[in-house]
Amino acid sequence: MNAEEVLRRLIDGNARYREGRPEGEGRGAERREQTAAGQKPMAIVLTCSDSRVPPEIIFDAGIGDLFVVRVAGNVEDDLVRGSMEYAAAHLAVPLLIVLGHTRCGAVTAALSEAAVEGAAAAFLGPIREAVRAAADDGGDPVESTARRNAVMTARRLRESPPVLAPLVSSGRLAVRAALYDIVTGAVELLED
Repeated sequence: MNAEEVLRRLIDGNARYREGRPEGEGRGAERREQTAAGQKPMAIVLTCSDSRVPPEIIFDAGIGDLFVVRVAGNVEDDLVRGSMEYAAAHLAVPLLIVLGHTRCGAVTAALSEAAVEGAAAAFLGPIREAVRAAADDGGDPVESTARRNAVMTARRLRESPPVLAPLVSSGRLAVRAALYDIVTGAVELLED
């Protein structure tokens, strides 16, 4: 499948999830057996580690369908980017989605501007860039920042050398930003 076909499949899966009629295919013993020898995911999903944002459920996907990378605030660093580069280059995954979400605790922490101890500061830095970018957006500041953060992260990944940028420019990888609403269950594709 190409990126547009994968995206359509994920959006259709999200519609089934929202409507309470998930197919739940590919989650049993047969799929485990099929994927035991190797993986061929259709999409990479970079999302927040928030327990309310399970990509396989949100997109009604099965075992082996998604290569999921989760980190608070769905931000990227070398480790996160390296995981996605592996999936894009070695597994030939055609689509990478940066999936932010409403009511994000990492975004709320970044908006508070309070000092943070320990390693959490590593993920708050990029989100605080999104806070500044969203300052004049209006509306709910957490949602505005979550949107900006997903879009900005997707843009950085699209332009990331030496692996992702060439894959994007050759058309072998599409990178999209999206926002998951934890109340409605809807995934909204974002434009940047």
